[in-house]
Amino acid sequence: MSAVEHRYEVTDRRERYAGRIFSVVTDEVTMPGGGTAARDYVRHVGAVAVVALDDAGQVVLIRQYRHPVGRHLWELPAGLMDVSGEDLAAAAARELAEEADLTAGAIDVLVDLHSSPGFSNEVVRVFLARDLADVPAGQRHERSEEEADLQVVRVDLDEAVRMVLAGEITNASAVAGLLAAARVRDVGWSALRRPDAPLPR
Repeated sequence: MSAVEHRYEVTDRRERYAGRIFSVVTDEVTMPGGGTAARDYVRHVGAVAVVALDDAGQVVLIRQYRHPVGRHLWELPAGLMDVSGEDLAAAAARELAEEADLTAGAIDVLVDLHSSPGFSNEVVRVFLARDLADVPAGQRHERSEEEADLQVVRVDLDEAVRMVLAGEITNASAVAGLLAAARVRDVGWSALRRPDAPLPR
């Protein structure tokens, strides 16, 4: 299906705030029918998340405090793309090791999402990790700040889906990743993409 679409062009950009993880900018953007309009948004480094599925059909969930919402959330092992030049799959493996003390023998792309396109350009790639093994005790990451009180649990994938539908899991990448994992499991893993598949543009 194709349609003639207006080409939105940025004629001016003003940076309002610059931080380590994100910046806030105002773009002046051309509009259909002439003229421009100001659009404020967050430019984000991007992130990865991991649905880690073990041989018993259980997924790894972590419970972590998130200050913007003021409470602990059930989430997937996840993290920022804040290491320069790091491969996305390598970043996912790093986060899985740091947050869940696990390695994966197989990792595939499960789903990509724009987490909140109304005000941010953040893209999150969610991977499926299988063939899990423990990181040796002496090589485990020392967690600090909010990660110091992480709870790590394993639940059956169908129970995790129930938690999503009951509103007990609300983190966007966890919702998308768990529902996608259940779907690809049900179709025999045929919908998975290679770990180096290009990101959506």
